[in-house]
Amino acid sequence: MRIAVFCSSSPTIDSKYVDLASELGQGIASRGWELVSGGGHISMMGAVARGVRSGGGTTIGVIPQALVDIEFADNDSHELFVVDSMRERKAMIEDLSDAFIALPGGLGTLEELFEIWVGRFLKFHSKPVIVLDPFGLYSPLRELIDHLEAEKFVKPGQRELLHWTTDIEHALQIASSGA
Repeated sequence: MRIAVFCSSSPTIDSKYVDLASELGQGIASRGWELVSGGGHISMMGAVARGVRSGGGTTIGVIPQALVDIEFADNDSHELFVVDSMRERKAMIEDLSDAFIALPGGLGTLEELFEIWVGRFLKFHSKPVIVLDPFGLYSPLRELIDHLEAEKFVKPGQRELLHWTTDIEHALQIASSGA
């Protein structure tokens, strides 16, 4: 099984987020699963990959050439696909992955999460989409989604396709269930 993880690449975030990413990576490896990531080596993105490798797991990165050019690439990945654009990166990550876990992150993480969630609702794929948020960073986002649903901007059944949890083990159970 291959798990895509969307998360921050910011080097200025609190270390608790980086530790979370590393722990998730170790959990992925402990199940014999593979990681699919954005192919970066810093912050949470690098930590999840290092966590997988520290547990003997396999990492697959997908990164645009422009980010390779600024020395952002995780050259320790078992496989590193270099693509031309962010769109190509996201499409390849979606194709390679069996489930998606979003950790805390910024605009890039949110954009990836929303695209994959909408794709699930539109039946472009049937893979689990999970938000792992043990620190409550996304609590206002969850409230916004509830409000959008109440105002009929989020369609019935759409919110239920996005699984929320605060626990790594629970996130991995959801991923394995294919829900």
